[in-house]
Amino acid sequence: MGRRRFLALGALLAMPHIASGADYPPVRPGVTLQFPRDLGSHPQFRTEWWYITGWVRDTTGHDYGIQVTFFRNRPNVAEGNPSRFAPRQLLFAHAAIADPRLGRLRHDQVAARAGFGLANAAEGTVDIAIGGWTLKLVGDTYVAHIEADEFAMDLAFATTQPPMLEGDRGLSRKGREVVNASYYYSLPHLRASGTLSMPGGVARVEGSAWFDHEWSSEAMAEDASGWDWTGINFDDGSALMAFRMRDRTGGPLWADATLRSADGRSREFAPDEISFVPLRRWRSPRTDVDYPVAMRVSVGGVEYALEPLLDDQELDSRASTGTIYWEGAVRVSAAGREVGRGYLELTGYFKALKL
Repeated sequence: MGRRRFLALGALLAMPHIASGADYPPVRPGVTLQFPRDLGSHPQFRTEWWYITGWVRDTTGHDYGIQVTFFRNRPNVAEGNPSRFAPRQLLFAHAAIADPRLGRLRHDQVAARAGFGLANAAEGTVDIAIGGWTLKLVGDTYVAHIEADEFAMDLAFATTQPPMLEGDRGLSRKGREVVNASYYYSLPHLRASGTLSMPGGVARVEGSAWFDHEWSSEAMAEDASGWDWTGINFDDGSALMAFRMRDRTGGPLWADATLRSADGRSREFAPDEISFVPLRRWRSPRTDVDYPVAMRVSVGGVEYALEPLLDDQELDSRASTGTIYWEGAVRVSAAGREVGRGYLELTGYFKALKL
């Protein structure tokens, strides 16, 4: 997509909103998520993302972490302008491969305004494209194709479980005020397979992944700086999503978690039943940002230790979404025994995050 396009897009995002006569719809309690309708884009809302993270292993037994994320943003800038060039929807994508042998992420990012047959996020199903970066739902399988500068991904993620509704039946609170919320569901235990193309060759891989889809118009409270999030696929078939929002001092502002047991029953936990405690920190040699890359997460009195596949899993996305964050593959232990694998996301440590 080119650095010039990123710079132009950054200038566009920095512009003040121009009145368009259209408001963002709020997230409302009592709305029932419907499938397949809610698989696709919700273009009237401000922000939306489709997130896949996972662990895969090649035929030699080497482990990788993988991340594929597509973002959609409605900037609400001059929506009454009839020009096809009017930026009614902006699309971004990040992709990364965590490889311990390299010692850092291979990652890349793209961005474009929707339209012209080059970029689009369809409604009613998952069908998202930004040039050579695509994510599509084919039957019950999510198919990702990523053409990055230093690597490529051709991966299929087959669903094995029904959607896991986060929060209160799909309404996920992000703060004390009801307005700070999103619609949010996950698909744990995706069966991953395909190829990773990197300098030196092509690796055929298989493993397990996690899918998130979330959309909102005003997800973060004014006094929030960022969040710590984890999605864990446990070895027994159960799954856990947990996050905490941090305030401007780094303290807890809000928290939520959903645990789905192996038999399919789900339970949501209250904020006072959830804690994130750093176990070890790592400072980036590139950005000087300090991250708690190893974490103890407690949910409902059960403690899980999260240890990263490698410390350097930092993504510098200032050219697209405007921030730096840490998104890493982690091993998960309880009572001294490995019980699952997942991903840990750490935002707002570079500076307070703004969606």
